[in-house]
Amino acid sequence: MSKPDYQATNLPLWDFLTILASEGVDFLLSGEEDKVPLSSFDYEKTTICLFFSANWCRPCQSFTPKLVQLYNMLRTMGKELEIVFISLDHDEDGFNAHFETMPWLTVPFDMNLHKKLRERFHVVRIPSLVPLNLDGQSVEEDLIGLIEDFGEDAFPFTKKRREELKAIDDSMRQGGKIDQLLAHPGRDYVVGSDGGKALVSKLIGKTVGLYFGAHWCPPCRAFTAQLVEAYNQLLSSRGDCFEVVLVSSDRDQKEFDVNISSMPWLALPFEDRTRQDLCRIFNIKAIPALVLIGPDGKPISTNGKKIITLYGAKAFPFTQSSIEEIEESLRKEGDSLPRQIQDIKHQHVLKLDMAKAYVCNYCERQGKFWAFSCDACDYDLHPTCVEEAS
Repeated sequence: MSKPDYQATNLPLWDFLTILASEGVDFLLSGEEDKVPLSSFDYEKTTICLFFSANWCRPCQSFTPKLVQLYNMLRTMGKELEIVFISLDHDEDGFNAHFETMPWLTVPFDMNLHKKLRERFHVVRIPSLVPLNLDGQSVEEDLIGLIEDFGEDAFPFTKKRREELKAIDDSMRQGGKIDQLLAHPGRDYVVGSDGGKALVSKLIGKTVGLYFGAHWCPPCRAFTAQLVEAYNQLLSSRGDCFEVVLVSSDRDQKEFDVNISSMPWLALPFEDRTRQDLCRIFNIKAIPALVLIGPDGKPISTNGKKIITLYGAKAFPFTQSSIEEIEESLRKEGDSLPRQIQDIKHQHVLKLDMAKAYVCNYCERQGKFWAFSCDACDYDLHPTCVEEAS
């Protein structure tokens, strides 16, 4: 799923202090309205970020709780981090209401001062988080996106750190270890629709489909039905060589429970952050999506939805060679069929056509691929249901 592109230009801490000094401000305020002298900071050891936000801004309301969680976690871990709120609220009541939700410090409410800071740091949209660095490190500009992608692992918010995290993602994606993708030191299992737990280690050596979907999404519900059909066919014909793991984008636990209840496979726990990590690792921008992982733990395809939609269980083990074999078989089948026929059950000439899915008007069963279709009316016929006129 895509995120807003919030950015601000990073400038040295000295500029921030200079602007405050020009307005006669030599302190920040804490939540208890205590004055915290600017001279009390250890600027060499502390990472300081300016948080431009406003109570009237919906994206700000959405992002602030995430930032609070990150701030508290990093402080608990002993990280030297301080955030300074710069309000873009229209009045002091809005400022106070917004600051009540924050555990960090703030610049005193002064619309003129806030305007100077916004202009000086080229803040064009909010929320915006601007890290102030004195050590010469290149700082990641899209800090909101970095935090939403990586959480506390993004600290200390430098471009070097983003490159390190991207390298880790690349290694996870191509590393060939399904247990590293789906488990972590605090959890070694996935869950079933009955609430039971299955060890991730049991998936090693299987072909695994990571199904990115949500109950609120109508296209997901439509694709789930197709995937269930393919899954059950493979289970009956090939045993348990194929498994699916739901990576949910549901909005809450209740919705997740309803979603998984209709599925015969496994799921990542709803509360686990691994769901978001996998969306980032496999660059999932829309749902439904199906990423197919081979028995060696390496990706086969990130376009498993198309494969299942077109070929269903026939495409197993979903490799390029298996897809090519199906397509070659279909070509041969098409070559063996007449280009058009006159069937005794229909008044018009029927022409050979390739269709993703259709329902035969004679036997009323669903068909795929080759069909004899009428150009004049909505009529389709399975090749096996043809009765040509003599």
